[in-house]
Amino acid sequence: MEFHTCTVTANGIHFHCLEVGHGPLVLCLHGFPDNAYTYRTLLPVLAEAGFHAVAPFMRGYAPTSAPADGRYQSVLLAQDAVALIAALGAEQACVVGHDWGAFATFGAAALAPERIQKIVVLAVAHPGAMLGALASDYDMIKGGWHAYFFQMPFAEQAVSAHDFTFIERWWQDASPEYDIPAEIMASVKETFRQPGVVTAALNYYRHTFHPDNRDPALQALQEKMAAPTTVPTLALHGTRDRPGRLSAFNAMDHLFTQGLEKEIYPGLGHFLHLEKPDEINPRIVEFLTS
Repeated sequence: MEFHTCTVTANGIHFHCLEVGHGPLVLCLHGFPDNAYTYRTLLPVLAEAGFHAVAPFMRGYAPTSAPADGRYQSVLLAQDAVALIAALGAEQACVVGHDWGAFATFGAAALAPERIQKIVVLAVAHPGAMLGALASDYDMIKGGWHAYFFQMPFAEQAVSAHDFTFIERWWQDASPEYDIPAEIMASVKETFRQPGVVTAALNYYRHTFHPDNRDPALQALQEKMAAPTTVPTLALHGTRDRPGRLSAFNAMDHLFTQGLEKEIYPGLGHFLHLEKPDEINPRIVEFLTS
């Protein structure tokens, strides 16, 4: 099944999207360091199940535009998701998110639960469980070292050096049992070669985790990102993701008020949806159609 592409304007951003299928909207949001093609296997499966499946390149990830104000903190990603639902002509949607896309997914459910039917989150604990651990838990700090490193002014140079060896090594550390296909890594590196993408991607971390880089006008909304989730949720995680993350995932159950289904996959890492699509994709479809 071939992907179509479209461009929609939402929350002041021109989003370039992959889309396929017709029916209820499922919005699929990617993370770092990645692009919309991370859903190359899920989108056709969703379309075959009767959904309109759309995966945008996130703000600042070319060919999606960068925001005019240069801001990237996570509450803006959540606002993007909510605005995309309307821009794509839907009253409500299901949202699937991986990594930063999962942060956006949790945030969209917190900001506009009336627009969100169900959510699926991959490889990320609820912000209410994860962010506190990042500040105090040694294993989580070890596993999230890059969030701190990216605050440094030379991080762009480190990420870009030697044809983005950093990104390839990051994937290998995050999914240590995954033999990364060459075409996937080539696609990701091509995205990061586009002007401005490296800085935009690092600014997700700089603007979310460093208080001095946040917009004070967004503080109340930013705090809502950690509020309990009030829509049905499927959360999937692998055992070989980075240190500390699985313990936060296991400690988040109290942050869901309308049902949480959790599954842990032995041997899978951070990119579990690419590592075992034949297991992950049917589980997502089962949840969204039940």
